[in-house]
Amino acid sequence: MEELTFAPLGGVGEIGMNLSIYGVGTRHQRAWLAVDLGVSFGDEEHLPGIDLIMPDISFLIKERRNLVGLVLTHAHEDHFGAILDLWPRLKCPIYATKFSAALFEAKCASERNPPKIPVTVVPSGGRIDLGPFNVEFIPMAHSIPESHALAIRTSVGTVLHTGDWKIDPTPIIGQPTDERRLREIGDAGVLALVGDSTNAVREGRSPSESEVAKTIVELVKGAKGRVAVTTFASNVARIRAVADAAKAAGREVVVVGRAMERVVQVARETGYLDGVQNFRGADLYGHFPSDKVLALCTGSQGEPRAALARIANDDHPQVTLNKGDCVIFSSRTIPGNEKAVGAIINGLIDQGVEVITDRTHLVHVSGHPRRDELRDLISWVRPQLLIPVHGEALHLFEHAKLARAAGVPKVLTCRNGDLVLLGPGDAGIIDQLPSGRLYKDGSILEDSKSRAVVERRRMGFAGCAFVAIAMDEKGELVDDPEVDLVGIPEKNTAGEVIDDIVFDIVVSTVEGLPRARRRDPDALAETVRRAVRAAINEQWGKKPLCLVHVLTV
Repeated sequence: MEELTFAPLGGVGEIGMNLSIYGVGTRHQRAWLAVDLGVSFGDEEHLPGIDLIMPDISFLIKERRNLVGLVLTHAHEDHFGAILDLWPRLKCPIYATKFSAALFEAKCASERNPPKIPVTVVPSGGRIDLGPFNVEFIPMAHSIPESHALAIRTSVGTVLHTGDWKIDPTPIIGQPTDERRLREIGDAGVLALVGDSTNAVREGRSPSESEVAKTIVELVKGAKGRVAVTTFASNVARIRAVADAAKAAGREVVVVGRAMERVVQVARETGYLDGVQNFRGADLYGHFPSDKVLALCTGSQGEPRAALARIANDDHPQVTLNKGDCVIFSSRTIPGNEKAVGAIINGLIDQGVEVITDRTHLVHVSGHPRRDELRDLISWVRPQLLIPVHGEALHLFEHAKLARAAGVPKVLTCRNGDLVLLGPGDAGIIDQLPSGRLYKDGSILEDSKSRAVVERRRMGFAGCAFVAIAMDEKGELVDDPEVDLVGIPEKNTAGEVIDDIVFDIVVSTVEGLPRARRRDPDALAETVRRAVRAAINEQWGKKPLCLVHVLTV
């Protein structure tokens, strides 16, 4: 009997790194449809040197022949940012609407040697057949153009996969959420609603983009000196609102930051900035009087290499801010980025710059639905089953509780790797698929057990001791050992030099071993390693990594 299954491989129990798969077939043979392939961002404190985190796709690689395609709901990094790195392992067809496809093409063009990845463009509201799946793209309001829910029709039933969405009757650009079409799909019968839980803890409704636009106009008009606005580069509606505010205040817009330049170019090519004045390059910033310029900057999340961090540190080659100027953070701080954003805000305030955030003014709204919006969607679609996704444990729990209270017959919470039977019969978790994380370390993808990831974290916490020993064939030291301590204090609490203590420990350990053990390089190295770690722990209270090299001459 044919079954319809669902499995999240990323994005459930967390926010980011979204990858969902749907399967149609028997337990032994299924066709698979993938939805989105996104990233999360590394945390320098816990994952030093790791820029991006991606879902483990080992299951899809194994099932590659049965993978009918990858469909993108929209072009945010947490939904499409892993394609460049992971698509070469899948080589499946990709389907997206015009703006998402154009932004992906621009992203590829900015890479040094990108793989050639063909994307088939589907019209907004269009339908495509992929194996046993018929997929319809339903317009949803969000904080990027052309976000879509997917109505996935199969012989077993229809699933509505919401993607990221909100209800915004006045979204500035793009279409509002298509209530009429969603009601029609609900009338035809929906087996399962797989839905965004990001704001399930917040009562009421998300305010509209047009309300933010009004606030930005007032702030820019009231500013005396230079104005800088930072926002998510992909939020084209916000870019348009800032441009309109600048025009109303008689200011030129200067775009600062490559990610912002890229999105502006794509938005112009796809018609989303039609009628908006031309923007200027950062090289012209200094040519305008302070009350005639507005800098539109990347760096709202505290990224150290982005424009705003460099401006706050006063080391941007073209853009400076002075006392009496104003910076508007038209964004929210993503959890985990608070320290980095706080450092930028403090740097700006120390320079005498006024900083405006969403704590005091309506300069940002979320692109995700609050509780009343979730209730509306449930009432339009009337699913037999609801599965909360796109959220941490608290968000999933609150979304599930809300769905039960709204009368959804069955609500099921799952985690990454759970294979869920949607139908026929009772929905439930029936299996576990391989799932996990891949870490992008420079240009290399590593899994969570990789030596580099584990050791670098330990090195960051407790440093590293390097020891080199030269032995002759009789098992005698040829010369003094070499000891090099990295990231370890120079002296202990008594003021003694730790390098000297470690040197003495190495010599005494070698000389205290029986000659036969001294002639075994591996045994000697392990004994010295243990002794050095123990000695440093005694002096410092931390055990470093320790690498011992034994050379036999």
